[in-house]
Amino acid sequence: MKRLAAALAVTPSAALACALPPSVILTLPTGGYIAGAGATVALTAVLGAMSGRLPRFVALPLWQGPDRWPRMFTSYLGFLGLAGLLAIGFVGAADPLHNLLALVFWTGIWIALPFACMIFGNLWWGMNPWAAPVRALRGALGWRGSIGLSRLGHWPAVLGMAGFGWFQIAALAPQDPGVLARMLLVYWVVLLALAVAEGEDWLEQGEFLTVFFTLIARIAPLWRERDGAQVRAFAGWPGAQVLRMAPLDLSQMAFVVVTLGTLSFEGLSETFWWLGLIGENPLEFTGRSAVQGVNAVGLLAAWGLTAAALWGGLRLSRALGGGGFAAGPVMLSFLAIAAGYHVAHFFVTLITTGQYTLWALNDPLFRGDELLGLPPFYISFGFLSVPAVMAAIYAVQFGAILGAHLLAVVLTLRLGGGPRAAGHFPMTLLMTGYTVFGLWLMSTARGV
Repeated sequence: MKRLAAALAVTPSAALACALPPSVILTLPTGGYIAGAGATVALTAVLGAMSGRLPRFVALPLWQGPDRWPRMFTSYLGFLGLAGLLAIGFVGAADPLHNLLALVFWTGIWIALPFACMIFGNLWWGMNPWAAPVRALRGALGWRGSIGLSRLGHWPAVLGMAGFGWFQIAALAPQDPGVLARMLLVYWVVLLALAVAEGEDWLEQGEFLTVFFTLIARIAPLWRERDGAQVRAFAGWPGAQVLRMAPLDLSQMAFVVVTLGTLSFEGLSETFWWLGLIGENPLEFTGRSAVQGVNAVGLLAAWGLTAAALWGGLRLSRALGGGGFAAGPVMLSFLAIAAGYHVAHFFVTLITTGQYTLWALNDPLFRGDELLGLPPFYISFGFLSVPAVMAAIYAVQFGAILGAHLLAVVLTLRLGGGPRAAGHFPMTLLMTGYTVFGLWLMSTARGV
């Protein structure tokens, strides 16, 4: 019987049960990895602070030429794509695994696209579904003014990210295509009206997805910069763009805090530890409605704890460093941590529900089409029961978190300033703790 069960576990099949990745309980010896990663981050910070020998992060120009894909053209394609997805969300199947909107949004836009932006730069800039409609409506209305929203800085985007975090973690049915379609439609219309009133450029600071992709793409080793109709392509070590950025203002720092807190708590809320803490049996989960309130409180607590930890670390570093460690520049280094944790946390989802997304793109109406030229294929989660595959998956997660924290440490050393190496100690302690916490999240038993 045990052999039969093992054989069935690795047999490919059309799994139609759940839109989320399956529960994973790692039995790998991860304690040594976690301790080694923490020690590596701490040692890197100490040696870098004492020696002062740090990478230069030079940007290498690759080519320059005219922009062959005008933003208005690609933005209209993005708008038409969104309209089609919303239509499918409203009239398509209620099963999230058989509805293209749910699959493309949660797996494509929220997971795969950030991964791509971390390599190739801000791909969202071209496909933004608001830019072209806003410009067209402002031209049709003859309106070139603003209503003062720009004075709010990035706070509207902070509220947008916070609301999205609540929807993702605490809402009753974020995967439901109808619910998702209504939420996206209302959000698109509200942001369209605000951008028409204020101007197309306001999206860069008021729309949370635009701000998220802009910041997360700053660690990409490949990127493009536009100057009018000319485009220049660059290559450089991850972080080269970060060192060329202006310091973050208070609203941008708040956006980073909310992003980090949301990513951290989303992982924590799935762990056996959290479920046990709130009185839920992870093997007999009673449903999202039972934990909606406590997860909302937990999310608020995660934002608060993240803000307090960062503020405390920066204040101590500034005190010990003799006046260096201004918050605006140093907070730029945490963009690397946000990017690395996004990869680590969602990697399993990408290789599981990503199969459904590929299937749906190949046959969006589920009638046997092969739009991508792919023959019918089976979807399988059986590889999650293969020890060698799970070790490889954990290696990816481990590498993403450790690499992100090492990059953040080096960027902090470059951005922090201060004449005394002792000033780096609080931030080193904070980043070492964050490394251990992130890897523990990837290693501990998870349910729901």
